[in-house]
Amino acid sequence: MEDLLKEKLWFYIIHNNPDLMFTLQEDYSVLDYLNEKISSVKSILDDMLSDGTPKYIIEEICLNVLTEDLKPSRFLYIRFLLSDEFEKTYAAFQESGILTYEIINLMENCRPVFETIGFTKENEEDPNLRNALIGQIADYLN
Repeated sequence: MEDLLKEKLWFYIIHNNPDLMFTLQEDYSVLDYLNEKISSVKSILDDMLSDGTPKYIIEEICLNVLTEDLKPSRFLYIRFLLSDEFEKTYAAFQESGILTYEIINLMENCRPVFETIGFTKENEEDPNLRNALIGQIADYLN
């Protein structure tokens, strides 16, 4: 079950937080990170296994806990804004194979906005955040 959770967590990171994926790979710390995360849910996992909880429920609960600090995804949010507000640029990045790379660059460029306004599940729909990020993206693209 632990190996399955590691696989699912890594899959989640690849698709939702590729910036973290690249950082972990650069530092050769993927396994350390995954092992540390899994150890954080070990007691929950053991309790549910001993209670006979169905594996799919255990998997869902553990993955929710494991990914809690990775949500909301800045990567997905920037990708959405880029595709929604800058369609031609998004398509050009996608076609040339640099979309992920450019979104990660945009995330770094937008870091001051994320840090000033914050980025949480509660303010994900905040028009001020959206507009500030769109402005930051426009500056980056020009």
